[in-house]
Amino acid sequence: MEASIQEVARLTGTTSRTLRHYDAVGLLPPSRVTASGQRWYDDEALVRLQRILLLRDLGLGLTEIGRVLDREQDESAALRRHLAWLRDEQQRLARLVASVERTITAREGGGPLMATEMFDGFDHTQYRDEVEQRWGADAYARSDTWWRSMSSDERSQWQARSARLGTDWAAAAAAGVDPASDEAQALAVRHVAWLSSIPGTPGHPDGAPVEYVLGLADLYVSDERFAAAYGGTDGARFVQATLRAWSATR
Repeated sequence: MEASIQEVARLTGTTSRTLRHYDAVGLLPPSRVTASGQRWYDDEALVRLQRILLLRDLGLGLTEIGRVLDREQDESAALRRHLAWLRDEQQRLARLVASVERTITAREGGGPLMATEMFDGFDHTQYRDEVEQRWGADAYARSDTWWRSMSSDERSQWQARSARLGTDWAAAAAAGVDPASDEAQALAVRHVAWLSSIPGTPGHPDGAPVEYVLGLADLYVSDERFAAAYGGTDGARFVQATLRAWSATR
């Protein structure tokens, strides 16, 4: 099988410009280019493109995708791992759908809300590749084992604890609390204890190292996914400033 750049763009829902960019950054060269400049992609190139698009859906940037592709030379094994992840995600989404449907039924019918059912399907497996690249496969494996070993009640309690911490950070930031104040530093202590309680993280269970805490503090500001948990970029900057003040006392 061989497809032109226009056909590949149509089949994948991307653009010819994107495919040319993938070539320019070394991710996906065409299998051949005609004398007139027409780009063609063979089976091998199409399989590589499928892997690129799968990794992009996981939230990885192009540089990180390139590293993954370079590291995982066995395409069949890599695709099997992708397939396993997709099946897990399919099951998770089905649980999420059922969870939301139960919540709607309870709210509209006046029935009781069950926390253990409301949060079924919310887990962290979608960030596996990112966690492994940042902190190593062992860190992910240990935290994943810990998460899966918990009962539904324990997971709900953990999620509630995390949500309360995020809400308290956002509220303190909105109120203009001084990062060096006792109130803010109490939040910092709670935050470090929360981080240290997760198996697989540096310092577990004795206490997260200062360098790790500061690295995360910077990540909260630079990554909008994390910033959203603290009320946005301004909230994340407050968390960063507070954790930096906390580190200065260590």
